[in-house]
Amino acid sequence: MAGGKPAQKARPGDIEGTEERRLVEAAQGDPARFSRLYELSFEVVYAYVSRRVRDRFETEDLTAEVFRRALANLPRFKWTGAPFATWLFRIASNLIADRAKERMRESTSNNIEADANSRNTKFTKQTQQIEVESCERRAQLFRLVEDLAEDQRRVVVMRFAEEKSIREIANDMGRSEGAIKQLQLRALQNLRAALSK
Repeated sequence: MAGGKPAQKARPGDIEGTEERRLVEAAQGDPARFSRLYELSFEVVYAYVSRRVRDRFETEDLTAEVFRRALANLPRFKWTGAPFATWLFRIASNLIADRAKERMRESTSNNIEADANSRNTKFTKQTQQIEVESCERRAQLFRLVEDLAEDQRRVVVMRFAEEKSIREIANDMGRSEGAIKQLQLRALQNLRAALSK
């Protein structure tokens, strides 16, 4: 249309809850209509996964798997009023944690095989159990970090996963270093409390 504004690409946060709910219900009735939800959510899910994985090929693989599982489980999706992307983030978080556990098991298995000649069977089983428990604790921690308030989660991810300094985080978030330290402290306190339950 002459003189009109150019069409802008809608983003998940731009859609009103009722419109998003309508799109979800339409896709539940006709899986072919899932493509609209995919288009609206792809970039944000890809960004979410890439921040946690850091390998392009693995990010692409996991993002594809998130949408495959979302489509497969769409009939069981219950609308709660939260953005649809929240459900997709939960799927992604679980996939990332499962993949980390799988890698840990493979790594542990390879290490155990290499050490089998020098260690007795009982010690090897104990080592394997410790590694599995450690991996499960890490997976639990990943899930707990996802449940933190947005600002606290961002600080934890930047500080411990991306290994940024307090100053870098403050610059990225447009906050003072003192505010970032407070967010980090609260996040760690919340994680400790959740882990001790």
